[in-house]
Amino acid sequence: MQEPVPQPDLQGVRPSLVQLTHFIYGLHAIAVLVGVTSAATVAGGFVFGLPSLCAVFLNYLKRSEVNGTWLESHFRWQIRTFWFTFLGLVFYGLLVITIIGIPLAWILIAVLGLWVAYRVIRGWIALFGVKPIDN
Repeated sequence: MQEPVPQPDLQGVRPSLVQLTHFIYGLHAIAVLVGVTSAATVAGGFVFGLPSLCAVFLNYLKRSEVNGTWLESHFRWQIRTFWFTFLGLVFYGLLVITIIGIPLAWILIAVLGLWVAYRVIRGWIALFGVKPIDN
């Protein structure tokens, strides 16, 4: 007979909230993949893509349920990733409208895409480890 697989200690958090947080990271990861595999940039696909828009909506909708838990750091991480990427895209847009800023804009959009991918991967790994993420 097989021994039961030990479940990780979720530190008093409902398993459904952990599953929701995985789902949100999955939506963000899909947005990154869309940015990599389409004509959109990673940052553009992340901020303006339907998966990430749904993900950030879920973050705001369920944020009160994770307050005071280790999942709160993940929600804050996901929300900040979204809004800092949005601000980076605004700055990118300002650079693009100047002839001199175009080369810098292309560098910025590449760095921003790598940063988004890093944030999604790092956060999701911490969630799999049942650990809070440092903001």
